[in-house]
Amino acid sequence: MKDASRAAGPLLEARGIGKSYGSVIALRDVSAVVRPGQVTCVLGDNGAGKSTLIKILAGAHQHTGGELLLDGEPVHFPSPRAALDRGIATVFQDLSVVPLMSVWRNFFLGSEPVRRLGPVRLLDRKYGRETARTALREMGIDLRDVEQPVGTLSGGERQCVAIARAVHFGARVLILDEPTAALGVKQAGVVLRYVAQARDRGLGVVLITHNPHHAYPVGDRFLLLKRGRSLGCFEKADISLAELTRQMAGGAELEALEHELRAPAPAPAPASAD
Repeated sequence: MKDASRAAGPLLEARGIGKSYGSVIALRDVSAVVRPGQVTCVLGDNGAGKSTLIKILAGAHQHTGGELLLDGEPVHFPSPRAALDRGIATVFQDLSVVPLMSVWRNFFLGSEPVRRLGPVRLLDRKYGRETARTALREMGIDLRDVEQPVGTLSGGERQCVAIARAVHFGARVLILDEPTAALGVKQAGVVLRYVAQARDRGLGVVLITHNPHHAYPVGDRFLLLKRGRSLGCFEKADISLAELTRQMAGGAELEALEHELRAPAPAPAPASAD
């Protein structure tokens, strides 16, 4: 899959993307590519521009500079539905789930299966339950009961249901907004395993995170953002985890701060009068 994905052209590409709100520049000259069967990680602290970038990719915001290309053709998504119709699915941090509804109802939320009984359209519960169970199992997610409220699942399990839902409904590009931000180590590992599953099924994945230790194991390339600008987009072979972490921590700025905060060496004791 890796060799094939390198040979394939980008599914989604941002070229010099910019976004301004009047005189406020939220994003300036940011470029990145998303290829099938690969994970592009977008890293940066709060205020770096990560949310603005993914909202542009997802069709929630319109870019004011640069170009967005899908399959090599310029596109301008007027809405998230338009992006979804072209195969770009976004899983935001709030997951867009209804906690008191069952797992399978959340799985089909907005695309409920129906059957006709004469002129009447009824919710097809049997088809919904069986399809959701099968789709989750194919992604390696084995839930106890798809009738249980989705709010009873762990944070990691809810993320995995959202990922499986996007895969089932034909996503070609899967954008994940900080999927491991509020999770412990074990649950974060579960989510990253399903990110790898989506990648191995040939999807182009965009993983937004502020944690290089979560990004590096699954990432193929890394876009670093700071205050709306790109610090560079690096292939995995060109950057180590240590260097990625150093760049995320501020690099030279952090080194300068450490030097400034370092305690001065104690003054030598005065020589004896003897």
